[in-house]
Amino acid sequence: MTHGTDGIDSTYETFGNGGAIRPGSEPHYNLKMFGEVVKTFRKRARLTQEEFATLVRYSLETIASIEQGRRLPPADFPERADSLLDAFGVILAAAKHLTRRKGLASWFRQWALLELGALSLYTYECRLIPGLLQTPAYARTLFTDQLPPLGDEQIEAQLTARLERQELLRNRPNTAFTFILEEHLFLRKLGGEEVTGELIDHILDLSELRNVDIQIMPLVRHHHAGLGGPVQLLETPDHQWFGYLEGQAHGQFVSDPKAISVIQMRCASMRSQALSLDDSKSLMRRMRGAR
Repeated sequence: MTHGTDGIDSTYETFGNGGAIRPGSEPHYNLKMFGEVVKTFRKRARLTQEEFATLVRYSLETIASIEQGRRLPPADFPERADSLLDAFGVILAAAKHLTRRKGLASWFRQWALLELGALSLYTYECRLIPGLLQTPAYARTLFTDQLPPLGDEQIEAQLTARLERQELLRNRPNTAFTFILEEHLFLRKLGGEEVTGELIDHILDLSELRNVDIQIMPLVRHHHAGLGGPVQLLETPDHQWFGYLEGQAHGQFVSDPKAISVIQMRCASMRSQALSLDDSKSLMRRMRGAR
């Protein structure tokens, strides 16, 4: 079982909701993804590189190098670019990954940056509560139980990273977040009764956000389209779709249109198989009251 840091750890390569050791990250890959984020919003604003360079007050060569991922942006560039391109804070958020997110495997680094600007994000989980929905106590339980064991400093760093990433839910009100969670994730009572009760309350609060849909897959279900395991699916501002699959020791970034079509089909089927939004809330309230 993997317990993770959403991609931050100075000792191990860790990804997504889980954490695993994997060598061989690409240190400059995040520069390329930052460049893609800038280019996407520039094109959205219908500006050429020359026009953007003039407005943001940098040379055409500098803009081209940033968009191609060949150089770090100047310190004031992210703020200028985000304001000029009306990028909803996405460029500013993506810039943080250039210095903060060490040791990311290349495929998760790409996913993490795409996630910052996604129009929609679908998550199905059958192993643990997704990182975006975890409480500090629940996340700390995961980090404490991780094998090989983590040091206190690593646990605190990972917890801080997890909480920072959760800001997406409230800072991206125009992004539609959809979660399908297995009922048994709550029945396991990971961390104990108090941790589970706090977790349910937290998820019920998040379900009241207009941009967050949370559905529960009931414990007894005769047909289930998600038996292949957890999956994430997102749509970018230019309406491209990507997927992310996570296992115990690795993760897989998915861009092949045929594979994406299969994931979309399974996600759509699971949404119909899971309880409705209102019924899911009712079930969580009953589980909360049954403690």
